[in-house]
Amino acid sequence: MEAILVSACLRGVPCRYDGRHKAAPEIEAAAAGREVVAFCPEVAGGLATPRRPAELVGGDGHDVLDGTAKVVEDTGREVTAEFVEGARRALDVAQRAGCTEALLMPRSPSCGRGTVYDGSFAGKPVPGDGVTAALLERNGITVRAAPGV
Repeated sequence: MEAILVSACLRGVPCRYDGRHKAAPEIEAAAAGREVVAFCPEVAGGLATPRRPAELVGGDGHDVLDGTAKVVEDTGREVTAEFVEGARRALDVAQRAGCTEALLMPRSPSCGRGTVYDGSFAGKPVPGDGVTAALLERNGITVRAAPGV
């Protein structure tokens, strides 16, 4: 059976920054017929649940991987290393499971695909990808933002 990596919060795991999940019926339909590998890169990178909100500053996840942007919490504390470590662990899990596709949480600084927040903590979306989404894409895994959330 084909495997798909899915953000753990989309599977009902309460691992979001606010301690909640974002399970939605659309997720089950989008992953139907495949083995679901649920994974939270932020927790895997060493961050607690709940945790302070974080956003990308100076670019998107591709820029973080290139060393020209960072991830910071709303307090100003930098958490780039944790986000990069979580992305590496997500890639490892996806590759070991044979995932060729990932269905990730929209707008997340880790999992966002196509849209992330601008780093101002004002809820302003901008084009870009999260750190995990960027690393998965760079390694040949197709990344899609989850529908309906």
